[in-house]
Amino acid sequence: MKTTTLLVAVCLALPLAAVEVDLAKAVVVTARGASKREMKAASVLVEEVERRTGIRWKTAQSAPDAGAAVVIGSKAEVDGLLKAAVPAAPGAEGYSTGLKSGKVFVAGADERGVLFGVGHLLRNLEMKKGRVTLRDDYQAASAPESKLRGHQLGYRPKTNSYDGWDVAQWGQYIRDLAIFGTNAIELIPPRSDDDKDSPHFPRPQMEMMIEMSRIADDYGLDVWIWYPAMDDDYSDPKTVEFALAEWGAVFAKLPRVDAVLVPAGDPGHTPAPILMPFLEKQAANLKKYHPKAQLWLAPQGFDSKSVEFFFAEMAKRPAWLSGITYGPQVRVSLPELRKRLPKEIPIRHYPDITHSRQAQYPVPDWDVAWALTSSREPINPRPVDEAKIFHAQQKHTIGFISYSEGCNDDVNKIVWSGLGWDSKRPVVEWLREFGRYFIGAEMADDFGQGLLGLERNWRGAAQTNQDVEITLAQFQAMERRATPQQLLNWRFQQALYRAYYDAYVQRRLKHEMAVEDRAMDTLRRGMATDTVGAMSAAGRVLDESGTRVAEDLRVRVYQLAEALYQSIRMQLAVKPYIAQPGRGNTLDTLDVPLNQRGWLKEEFARIGKLDTERERRTALARIANWSDPGPGGFYDDLGNAARQPHLAPGAGMETDPQFFATPVNFFNPNQKGPRSWWDQAMALYEYPLELNYEGLDARARYKVRVVYAAGPVRMEAEGVEIHGYVEKPWEVLEFDVPESATADGKLTVKWNRPPGVGGPGRGCQLAEIWLMKK
Repeated sequence: MKTTTLLVAVCLALPLAAVEVDLAKAVVVTARGASKREMKAASVLVEEVERRTGIRWKTAQSAPDAGAAVVIGSKAEVDGLLKAAVPAAPGAEGYSTGLKSGKVFVAGADERGVLFGVGHLLRNLEMKKGRVTLRDDYQAASAPESKLRGHQLGYRPKTNSYDGWDVAQWGQYIRDLAIFGTNAIELIPPRSDDDKDSPHFPRPQMEMMIEMSRIADDYGLDVWIWYPAMDDDYSDPKTVEFALAEWGAVFAKLPRVDAVLVPAGDPGHTPAPILMPFLEKQAANLKKYHPKAQLWLAPQGFDSKSVEFFFAEMAKRPAWLSGITYGPQVRVSLPELRKRLPKEIPIRHYPDITHSRQAQYPVPDWDVAWALTSSREPINPRPVDEAKIFHAQQKHTIGFISYSEGCNDDVNKIVWSGLGWDSKRPVVEWLREFGRYFIGAEMADDFGQGLLGLERNWRGAAQTNQDVEITLAQFQAMERRATPQQLLNWRFQQALYRAYYDAYVQRRLKHEMAVEDRAMDTLRRGMATDTVGAMSAAGRVLDESGTRVAEDLRVRVYQLAEALYQSIRMQLAVKPYIAQPGRGNTLDTLDVPLNQRGWLKEEFARIGKLDTERERRTALARIANWSDPGPGGFYDDLGNAARQPHLAPGAGMETDPQFFATPVNFFNPNQKGPRSWWDQAMALYEYPLELNYEGLDARARYKVRVVYAAGPVRMEAEGVEIHGYVEKPWEVLEFDVPESATADGKLTVKWNRPPGVGGPGRGCQLAEIWLMKK
């Protein structure tokens, strides 16, 4: 009796497990007076459930007394249809959703709230073929934190995917983004810094721009235009007249325009004193066609003089300007921009989520093997990095519309939209919802964790990163149990492509570096007695670099590239997919050399022409001991995180994600010179590169041997100029260090580029440095 009583007590104390509510025969209910956009939200729900389950829900304008129903509308409409009060949404664009009297409800604060509430419901439904259920404890009440949550969608050639999309694909993608809380898109006009046409265009650019504006308006989303001012001279009245007519013709054709963003640079080159009067005229021009539309300016590319003029004009609070956008190539940090602008002028963030190098927010300490193969625009899920960038920058802005050049950054878009809605929610939960909604409920966590694994692949040294093989194994396990529909899913294909790609590159890297090590051992053993024979033997070993490894992985990469072209028109190679070079065509760089065999063979050919054995032996010794700084010396391979111990680390990505006060990696994709030249450390704008040494011999004299990758650059040691601005990239240069600079056994050496220059802020780039005793 006591045992039974105890069991009953324990059972009563345990929380009841949630029960799945069967919604297979549910009816979607909207009020008779529902708006077009509320009805659009209902259509989204019906169509997306049918897409995943094959079940087509019926619609009605009154809730049934018995049976399952999903009631959608404003709070007042839902209250009336259910004949009972439901919780109110907590703010603009928000919603409350849950179950009431056995019925599922979505009550929006406004039309967007209804759409976003439907999105939340869709992300939480359990959907399989022939089955749709919902936990009986489902409920939520939420409103977005960020006012603006958008993404640039450029129908133009350089995107290497978007240019192949038809209207239906754009409609689906915009819907997908809205389901995760996106409330704005940004379009690009027919004339920009791009080719006039693409062989992939299913429609002319202007026609597609009109369609995309219409699609966004159907959902009630804001439409922005990124409109670069690219003409030669806006001080010329005829140029201004032409531009007003050209821009006006675009504005007149679009069904919806809420704002226009004009970047001052990238592209563009007009100084602020000339650009701003022109934009005042364009603001008036815009309002002729869209009276409520706003004009925003991004001070990108300005040099220091234009920046100061810009701030002086902003202090006057120009009435024609609605706000400022912070994007790439703005020479002040976002916190400084916010501090110097009048508080009533809003700032919109324009974060680059699409590029992995030569970028506003590059991958930190990226290994050169990834940089050369994956290049600038790979498939790049970076959820942890994107969250760090968001949390560091977003507090200074009203929100964001991301800088995107294709669907390669699809995961990053969802992360930004999710954090824009709820910044406190762990990013892994947004990834699980990504996996749940786009791939399938049974893979929700596995896929989300796999995306985190792809980001970990790019951490640390590519050659030794054990996560690469683990991530591949995880995705192969998902691939084996995937349904035919999931294998055709382009988001699944993208993740598989990256997993196989990374594993193949790593295995090839290990092979090629082992070959190079054997070749150098062969050279060192033989050059003491026979330099010509040693070079010949080392060259034969180097030829083994081209031996194919992991051919099964390589074949699968090619298969997935074809699948991605068929599913989403992703152009991963110039041939056969007619991609633009350097724009995500990662299949073309899959097999680029990862060891320095090309440079070694060039050097062998040069040295072989020297007259004497002694000359050849001296030259070969330099190669064989390239990084040796000699007794009591120091060496740094800048750009290689594992071999730059003396580089001052700066602020770090956590607080400085744009690397304004932190050295950042830069790369030489042409693979000029030895491997140590393929990556460099770079400082932006006026920030100096700094190397610090301790434990020096105070009685010794030192010299610096250095290789610059760009210029002009200036060098100083302990405040004493070693040389003025020079531009001698890819030369091995040597300079004496003043004896006084090392008298205390320490040394600080700094390099900087000329102050005040605009553009991307590059120029101070160092490939490698030796500090050597004389």
